[in-house]
Amino acid sequence: MLLAEFSISPLDKGASVSPWVARSLDLIDRSGLPYRLGPMGTTVEGEWDEVMAVVKACFERMAEDCERITVTLKGDWRRGRSGRLTAKVEKVEATLGRKLST
Repeated sequence: MLLAEFSISPLDKGASVSPWVARSLDLIDRSGLPYRLGPMGTTVEGEWDEVMAVVKACFERMAEDCERITVTLKGDWRRGRSGRLTAKVEKVEATLGRKLST
């Protein structure tokens, strides 16, 4: 399973890009894959092809009306492991013995 954190933003739409980010989040949410929205990116979990299809769909949607786009992608693939979207955070919290702000 792949755990991928990514951010796709237009560089030609001014200082506030939330309308374009919201369009990506709509696609991510409708994908049915587990995800977590963060202030600087979104983490999605699934099989490699599923996750990469979501990233591609977000890029293609943004490219419809943006001339320049920045893309960052960080991934962690681990054979046979799922549920890491929450398990990785829970493991750190268990190690510390307390809940953290997530």
